[in-house]
Amino acid sequence: MNFRFKPILAGISLMFALPIAANADSPGAHPAYLHALSDLRAARWMLEHRPGDAAVSGQEDVAITEVDAAINEIKKAAIDDGKDLHDHPGVADVRDRPGRLHKALDLLHKAHQDVAREEDDPMAKGLRNRAVGHIDAAVAATRHAIGDVNHGA
Repeated sequence: MNFRFKPILAGISLMFALPIAANADSPGAHPAYLHALSDLRAARWMLEHRPGDAAVSGQEDVAITEVDAAINEIKKAAIDDGKDLHDHPGVADVRDRPGRLHKALDLLHKAHQDVAREEDDPMAKGLRNRAVGHIDAAVAATRHAIGDVNHGA
């Protein structure tokens, strides 16, 4: 082989090897976080649609704000799948407020379980902990809304 082409071949080889090496060290997407994002989006949809009276809607607004904050923390902690906050998986048609609120509560509990798992990255731990706090606040607001419905508030 001609001596002039060796640096060119070395450069081409390096050009193809660098992306592979870079990907070897990058963390993979956390499937639990992906599941949590999906559940949070579905819970958000359940809370946002078919609003009830003013008292319940106020608690739903608190829960939606907390869900949005949890979604943002999870995106920072793990991955950003690029989906809009209003994007959600297919949600069964639940017309009555208690059914809708209970379904949102179930989804919030699932999201909490997914996010609260062990995290090795020290920086992501703080983000994860804040996300869990927002999910817990959304759970509390949703429970309060359910109580309002049950007591006719």
